[in-house]
Amino acid sequence: MKLRRSMLFVPGSNAAMISNTFIYRPDSIMFDLEDAVALKEKDSARMLVAHALRHPLYQDIECVVRVNPLDSEFGLADLNAVVRAGVDVVRMPKTETAKDVADMDAAITEIEKACGREVGSTKMLAAIESPLGITQANQIATASKRLIGIALGAEDYVRNLKTERSPEGIELLFARCSILQAARAAGIQAFDTVYSNANNEEGFLAEAALIKQLGFDGKSLVNPRQIELLHNLFAPTQKDVEQAQKIIDAAEEAKRNGLGVVSLNGKMIDAPIIDRAELVLERAKHGIREE
Repeated sequence: MKLRRSMLFVPGSNAAMISNTFIYRPDSIMFDLEDAVALKEKDSARMLVAHALRHPLYQDIECVVRVNPLDSEFGLADLNAVVRAGVDVVRMPKTETAKDVADMDAAITEIEKACGREVGSTKMLAAIESPLGITQANQIATASKRLIGIALGAEDYVRNLKTERSPEGIELLFARCSILQAARAAGIQAFDTVYSNANNEEGFLAEAALIKQLGFDGKSLVNPRQIELLHNLFAPTQKDVEQAQKIIDAAEEAKRNGLGVVSLNGKMIDAPIIDRAELVLERAKHGIREE
């Protein structure tokens, strides 16, 4: 499964940011045609993003586009433009039901057929931003084979809860756990919401550590400075890597010897521990965290 620790938002109407965002090297770049774009700039933003998707410097990084809702006056035009331009992933905003996902899937299929793109090659990411969406997370997560994951959009969600975001994030715990459980049950990835105060590094790291501990695959970002912080947080330490390698070596030795039981330093090692060790080694390929 592709590494998607960081997904950097780029306003689709900001030509300067679109022209050079690839230099920051997030795992995914997410061009936004929805909330970050004023109504009078929707058409020009769509053209800017479609042009960027075809640019050679964006070919070696995953490009995601958040389109406007299908039932809006801009949704289908957005979808046509970005699918024909070769977008990797379409991010659905404000997903509330499995039907929302199915409708988007069907619309993408029609465009792929019309432009000669392989049917199914355009992937989808569903952003859940309301209490209704959270209650439907399991159905949403299994509504299309195109889905690579589901993501939490916190600002609309907390507004609908009639509360506000806190530094501790207690108001988001149920939503985060619901999205994570639904994603894991469906075998797809789970992504956390943005941390909007780019100047509060301590607060960002605390929230990122929380979502990593919960089990999220990554986080949406609004500032390039957050990329390195997040990647470093997700990276294992050298000590973690050494321990993981010992576990894998012990498991392989037990297998060679025909043993059904794996042990290391007198301790039993079961399948979940081996799986965790494999994950640590996979993450280590992308960097080691300094202690």
